[in-house]
Amino acid sequence: MTSVLVIDDHPIVLQGCRQLLQDAGASTIHQSATLSRGFRLYRQEKPSMLIVDLALKSGALGGISFIRRLRRCDRDIPILVFSMHRDPVVVSRAIEAGATGYILKDTPFDEFARAFDRVRQGKRYLSSDLASDVVFMEARGSSNPLKVLTARELQTLSLLADGKPYSAIADELRVSYKTVANTCSLLKTKLRVGSLPELMRLAIQHLPGVVGNVRG
Repeated sequence: MTSVLVIDDHPIVLQGCRQLLQDAGASTIHQSATLSRGFRLYRQEKPSMLIVDLALKSGALGGISFIRRLRRCDRDIPILVFSMHRDPVVVSRAIEAGATGYILKDTPFDEFARAFDRVRQGKRYLSSDLASDVVFMEARGSSNPLKVLTARELQTLSLLADGKPYSAIADELRVSYKTVANTCSLLKTKLRVGSLPELMRLAIQHLPGVVGNVRG
């Protein structure tokens, strides 16, 4: 008998996930649209397994912090990440935080069922395409940590290092303020830093031309 707690803030995903879990053999399914309520439900219901999205409205990639927090009080509960993020850096950070398995939201049902079955037994699971991307990323290595960033992320980091506020960056990139805030949260996760000043220091160290812009 497997009781599952699903944490995701998209009603359609929650509904679809409930059906997938029932088909895969879950006995009881609890649901939460927020990380804070999810943590309360975990403590109240003591599920035998968690399925967690990474990017909720409470913050970009807040699910990674949630997993890390949960692991401080429960080292053994199986945690399956069910996310749209396929970036190998994000996958690697989630596993490092304590996720038992990681699959994508466009995963076919047979793979979802396979991942569910393995993770609820406490076994690791990573879909084959994600696994190869993570291995390649870690094997590649680099003295420049910014090489893992996309062109848009580098552009955002450069503007941030220039001292521009989120609103000015949003105007320059023609995106929303929320998109900029989410990108900066993702940058902190990818680069393993905890604050905006640390991001700026990395940019000064590794982005060509940033030092002159900052000092000027």
